Parts: sequence; structure tokens; C-alpha cells
Amino acid sequence: MGSLHTCRLALLITLASTFTAMLAGCSTVNEGGGTAAAPTTSIQTLEYYPYQVKGYQNSYPRKTIVILVPADAREVTGNAAPLNGNPAIGIIVDQSGSITERLYSSPLGPIVQAAVGRSADEAGLSASSSTDVTYKPGVKNTTEYVLESKIKRCWVKKERSTSGQNGPIWRTMADFALDISIYKPPFSVPFWTGSTDDTYFDPPVGSFGLGSEDEAGIYDEPGQVMSVALTRTVAAIFQRQDLRNLVLEDDIKSR
Repeated sequence: MGSLHTCRLALLITLASTFTAMLAGCSTVNEGGGTAAAPTTSIQTLEYYPYQVKGYQNSYPRKTIVILVPADAREVTGNAAPLNGNPAIGIIVDQSGSITERLYSSPLGPIVQAAVGRSADEAGLSASSSTDVTYKPGVKNTTEYVLESKIKRCWVKKERSTSGQNGPIWRTMADFALDISIYKPPFSVPFWTGSTDDTYFDPPVGSFGLGSEDEAGIYDEPGQVMSVALTRTVAAIFQRQDLRNLVLEDDIKSR
């Protein structure tokens, strides 16, 4: 009888130990030695903001350009692993620097493709899209230009500052970058190549310490801050004076 009781007691102790270990596995250890809940996740909306960037509208001749699907060429780190096919685009951290939320979006290629096409139309070009990711030289068609691109950076970080004039405040930084190659079919050598990028802060840099009204962020969601960086990066393609001059000169030659 004593042996049976001892076995039951040992079994109960084993079950209790296993349950405790399982609970410990559901939490993460923070810098202070305590436990913290695992980061939550959210799908952010990225979009192009039409006419937010001024000054280049209708500055190009009405030439046709096909926009290929941009390749996601970012370096994948632990924080940038995709979730169910949705690419990682950023994180939210608390005052201690611990990640509280991981941010994702729908696939970046179609989003950026649509943004480049919209910006090209604003510039005065006549843009259309293709399902291809890479340019195919040697194929002659009626399209005057083909734009191929690679997404080099797309990351947003929202963090709680440790101090502020009126207490801790949120600050968001978004970084976006593209590599661009524009071709003239059927030639294999690019007509133009370049890189564009933008880093946007919300609230804007320089507003800290100026009072609570100046320190208030403009956007509620990190995806909106990233959308501003995306918009500025895309618009910068057609703001480039060297590209504009090439297209204008090419327009004169083709007449």
C-alpha cells in the first residue's frame, strides 16, 4: 500500500513539474529577470499617398512605361521573418526595449508596383503594369520603357521614449529604399539606373522638447508612417533631374 502511495505521489510531482515548465515556455524573460508576454502581431496597411510629394507632376513627356513587380531583396534577419506569407516590416518596443508587437504587411511587390505606376502617371508618363519581376532583353514591343526595381529596405520601428517634457511619448521611424533600372526594349543595357531612399520620423525630428502639442505624432499606425517613407522614395525616382533630362532628350530624338 505504501509503495502504491509513493508511486502516486511521484506521478503528481512529475505532472506538476511538467505543467510548470510548460507555463515557463509560454513567457519570455525580460532584462529585469521577470517574465513578459510574447509579442503580438498585426498586419499593417501600406499605400501610396497621391500628390503628397509636389513639384514633379507633368514634367515628363507622355511616353509609355511598363512597371515590373519589384523584387523583395531585403536581408532577412530574425525580426524580419515572414508570417504566413506576409513579410515583416517592423516592430513596436516598450521603454525597456522589449518587442511588444511585430508588424507585417501583405506582399510588398504589388504594393510598390502600384505606387511606382501612380507616381509615373503623376510625372506625366503613361504607366502600365506587368506580372514579370525581371526585364527580358531582346523582346521588342510597343513599350518605350520598362522599369525594374528591387526593394532594399522597408522597416518601421515604433518605440516609447524613456523621457519627454510631458512624460514618455511614442516615436516612429520608417526607412524605405529602392534600386531602379529602366530599360528601352529590346536593349539589354539599362537606359538609366539609380537608387532612392527616405527615412521619415513621426513626430518630425526637432519637435522634441518644444511642448506637448509639437511632440504629438501625426499618424496613429506605424504602417502610415511607412507609407510616407514609401511615397517619398517612389516619388524621388521621377524627381531625379538626370532621369528627366534623359527622357526629354530621348523624346526629342524620337520625333
